Amino acid sequence: MCGPMRGALIACLLMLAPSAAPAAPRPPVIVELYTAQGCASCTGAGEVMETLAARRDVLPLTFSVDYWDYLGWTDTLARPEFVARQKAYVSRFGLGEPYTPQAVVGGRGQGGALDAERLDALIARAVQTPAGPRVSLTGTRASVAAGKAPQGGAEVWMVRYDPRPRSVQVRRGDNRGQVVVAVNAVRELRRLGTWRGRGLTWALPEATEAGLVTVVIVQSPRGGGILAMGRSRPPA
Repeated sequence: MCGPMRGALIACLLMLAPSAAPAAPRPPVIVELYTAQGCASCTGAGEVMETLAARRDVLPLTFSVDYWDYLGWTDTLARPEFVARQKAYVSRFGLGEPYTPQAVVGGRGQGGALDAERLDALIARAVQTPAGPRVSLTGTRASVAAGKAPQGGAEVWMVRYDPRPRSVQVRRGDNRGQVVVAVNAVRELRRLGTWRGRGLTWALPEATEAGLVTVVIVQSPRGGGILAMGRSRPPA
């Protein structure tokens, strides 16, 4: 029974008020590494990604590109679609040309992947951006909840990566004799469609390899900022 005193009444109202639902945990910031097994200056980038992978607020993804294949070693993880994604960032950030090792943080900033101070600053800035729509993955389906979309809509991408470190021994080129390790090596990249603010669900294609983790990214068009992400649980 609530007492007649003002203080008791306020306390009583607080107890009777419905408690707020706990906020959903903020998704990690995606840090994309663009690298190549034949790039001599990229050998330290794997260690940077290992450090980032230990953080709960960051999801590092390694995209291998083929720019250095002409030196004699064909990158075993590179895909044309990864090159196209990096080139979208080149245009977005007004760069003269693609380079490696490059880190793109949340689609909102970029810099040399070996510049730890700049990476930390970009991650701290990305953490402060407002959370976007909720993205959920259930079985073979991915859903993006209703929310505020940028003008013209946003792109929805599916990324699949290998959570197990990939070690490759380079036998030719500038990194001949070295073992290059890729952390969270991306194996698939596919555009699912466009999100314009209304809740939508997509059927996901079957994975091309066993043991991959699926990430769905909602991103402003043409290499813009990442608005939201969701991912499946890593295999046991």
